[in-house]
Amino acid sequence: MRTTAAMTIGARARATDYVALAKPRLNLLVVASTVAGYAMAHGDTSNVAALLSTIIGTALVAGGASAFNQVIERDSDSLMRRTRLRPLPDGRLASAEALTFATVLSCAGLLILAAAVNVLAATVALATLASYAVVYTPLKRRTSFATVIGAIPGALPPVIGWAAAENSLTRGAWVLFGILFLWQLPHFLAIAWMYRDDYARAGLPMLPVIEPDGRSTGRQAALYAAALLPVALAPSLVGMSGPAYFTGALLLTLLFLGMSLRFAMTRAVRDARRLFFASIIYLPLLLGLMIVDRT
Repeated sequence: MRTTAAMTIGARARATDYVALAKPRLNLLVVASTVAGYAMAHGDTSNVAALLSTIIGTALVAGGASAFNQVIERDSDSLMRRTRLRPLPDGRLASAEALTFATVLSCAGLLILAAAVNVLAATVALATLASYAVVYTPLKRRTSFATVIGAIPGALPPVIGWAAAENSLTRGAWVLFGILFLWQLPHFLAIAWMYRDDYARAGLPMLPVIEPDGRSTGRQAALYAAALLPVALAPSLVGMSGPAYFTGALLLTLLFLGMSLRFAMTRAVRDARRLFFASIIYLPLLLGLMIVDRT
């Protein structure tokens, strides 16, 4: 009985570790932005099979990308306090197991998108996976510019949704891409400032590590937030959304810009944390408002 109970507990623990590799909570925003892209392209929400296939396929590819990332970064993760207890650096899973898991998840997601949605959506998902795991993740060890590169795969999920709905990539898809691309950079820079000691310990040349006074970090966060303002208003300007969205987007983005400017001026950890939480709140509100007021 005790042996059976121990085996059950062990199996549950391993299952939990595999789930942790896929980062489901983090990838919830990936799925949400994919659904937003699908909705903004006027995808057929009554076609439950297509919508669910888009969601499941994207979630699996995102989970696979997260697992590949943890395989590649297992050594640096072991040096950082906030990541050292992940399954790989803590030794609870072997690299080969995680690599197999990442491959299975990614391939399953791509196959679902290609077979049940369309080839274009699968192609965009593949580009997202490759740019994240093959380009961005290794580049983090080389240059602080990796943050900008990493914003590319992070901005592609709504494009997957758009491709799934329309089977083409028209102007609206790239408007959504631009919003997510610019939104991510103040978000990432706030994280980098909060955990700069961890990144330095792991030898990752993030901007706050190579320029520890934080002036460049704060300045860039504010500049990207300022650049976001006209792009966030673009859905109304190109006829994707109406005046209610324009007003809401203007107010939300000005508040986001204000938080970024405050962080740039003080470079205090508390203001970086406020900017981080503001960024998490900002994007779902903006996308939700866009969908409600779509034309």
